[in-house]
Amino acid sequence: MSTLELSFTRRFSMGHRLISGSSERCAIPHGHNEFVTVTLQARTPARLDGAQNMVVPFAEAKQRWHAFIDTRLDHSFQISSADPLLDWFRQHEPQRLDRLVVTPGDPTTELMAALLYAKLQAFLRDEGDVLVCTSLTLEETPTNTVCLTGGPEIFLPECSGTPGDFWWHRADCSLSDLPSPL
Repeated sequence: MSTLELSFTRRFSMGHRLISGSSERCAIPHGHNEFVTVTLQARTPARLDGAQNMVVPFAEAKQRWHAFIDTRLDHSFQISSADPLLDWFRQHEPQRLDRLVVTPGDPTTELMAALLYAKLQAFLRDEGDVLVCTSLTLEETPTNTVCLTGGPEIFLPECSGTPGDFWWHRADCSLSDLPSPL
């Protein structure tokens, strides 16, 4: 079967820490310069029109996703909902809560790939479901990359509540489900 894909890469900087004990080295807050690449296809492939010859203009296809990466995800701190640092931020720096990416469990590259894929799907649905994501690649370092294809659903952690309750399922720029600071 023939496919026509659009692929976009964006770089962002982030900080995180992993506290579940899989890597003592990663329990100390640290950061990475990451690259996220998404591949999109038309939900309903069709012959190019002979004039514009585009599925969707590149600028239109990537605008919302790149704005989310650039304005929300870049220079955020990825933190587990169980991390005691979250309470520290609540108590001492509540004005920075909106820069925290709060995840169910450790914010590993694997989990972040699944959450970002789900977030992109929410954006695409909200934009009329013309495009569908077929893969998302998250490069943590030049030697550590996660590639997720076919959808994130089976990899997302089970959380109590309905899918719309979680930031990764909403077509907004949220990074967590924390209440907004006053």
